[in-house]
Amino acid sequence: MDDSLRFILQDLSAPLLQGTIASLKLIVCSVPFGLLSGFLVAVGWVYGNKAISRLCKAYVLLIKGTPLLILLFVIYFCLPSLGLTLSPFAASVTGFIMCNGAYNSEYIRGAILSIRTGQFVAARSLGMGHLQAIISIILPQAARRALPGCSNEIIYLIKYSSLAYILSFIELTGAGKMAATRSFRFTLVFSVVGFVYLAMVTLASLFFMWLEKKFAVPGFEIDRN
Repeated sequence: MDDSLRFILQDLSAPLLQGTIASLKLIVCSVPFGLLSGFLVAVGWVYGNKAISRLCKAYVLLIKGTPLLILLFVIYFCLPSLGLTLSPFAASVTGFIMCNGAYNSEYIRGAILSIRTGQFVAARSLGMGHLQAIISIILPQAARRALPGCSNEIIYLIKYSSLAYILSFIELTGAGKMAATRSFRFTLVFSVVGFVYLAMVTLASLFFMWLEKKFAVPGFEIDRN
């Protein structure tokens, strides 16, 4: 057996598997709340009163203007001075949710604004309440239109999850760094780590392509032939 292959199978596979599982935990815990916060912020920006709309806008501008690494540092290193101490995992997930939610809200807000106001007026004329019209008529259509953008942010999050290592949470990149330091085989180790990230991103991309086709509205597809 080739020495490199033996090293991968015997020495590298176990720590990278543990790191991959840790990365997936970060992603699974961050994505649902990132989408939920994105919807809430977008709806608050578009349909909220002046105070709520300004608050949502300020949140998006603040998070979009702050590098994710700096945001993680603030959450993990600065909040303890205010009496709030989070574990590396909790701090990472909190930062990912805040970042993912802010960017998702922009896609969702754009999708909401792309829907003709006549549909909202028609729903109200049929006796629907303000909130019911938003939930039953506007948001389902906006979700379909925002899916490509939001799925793109989720794919970004798969790669952003490597930043959790900076907070001493050992995920895939951290496990690879430790294995490379022990073996001094940096090129081989990080080539395998890069392949694992590529595999996760590819699988996620294929899943979202399937999801877009599944929820596509018949008659509104773009002819690409």
